[in-house]
Amino acid sequence: MSPSIKEPQELQTIYERRFTASNAAYRAKLWHVLVTDFFQPMIARDAAVLDLGCGYGEFINHVHCGTRYAMDLNPRAPEHLAPGINFLAQDCSQRWSLPDNSLDAVFTSNFFEHLPDKLALKLCLHEAARCLRPGGRLIALGPNIKYVQGAYWDFWDHFLCLTERSLAEALENNGYVVHRAIPRFLPYTTINQPAYPMAFVRAYLRFPLIWPLFGRQFLVVAERCG
Repeated sequence: MSPSIKEPQELQTIYERRFTASNAAYRAKLWHVLVTDFFQPMIARDAAVLDLGCGYGEFINHVHCGTRYAMDLNPRAPEHLAPGINFLAQDCSQRWSLPDNSLDAVFTSNFFEHLPDKLALKLCLHEAARCLRPGGRLIALGPNIKYVQGAYWDFWDHFLCLTERSLAEALENNGYVVHRAIPRFLPYTTINQPAYPMAFVRAYLRFPLIWPLFGRQFLVVAERCG
């Protein structure tokens, strides 16, 4: 990976400038609802789960499972993780510090766009496939360049442009079967956006017919081939 996004100190600075205390509190409440109402049914209670590019742990802090891992290069990420989460400070395109067939699910949100190129993504997908058990799931959210368009470049650390179709094709070419590829799932960002009531978020998740009105992020769910 290029030095421009590999330096832990720069990642720390970006996160601290981007996510204020008030925004972090809202994001924690938001992710509690997203996990409880939508993602938890995809995760068995005894599963081993990795949050890839965990940020401040918004997903992994709220999911209920047997073993929880979080991977990131931000040196301050562990400060935001709940007790009992195993933190991996490493480049995702290098060999992961996990054994083969040791995970039931890999979750990632708004992370792949920070990788420098498609080779880094390919290497990351290979490592996820190595560590997932046969039938294990990869669940990925990210900005869909088809719908975000120029606003994608409002963030300094965005590099790799993806759609639900390009990510699905990457997965299918690298050891996965894609089960869901939703082009419009969640709105693009919580940065400088209204803090919606959690009742609104719960209602939104229950009515997929309205996702195309607001969704700018894709959701792709794939399974490691046996």
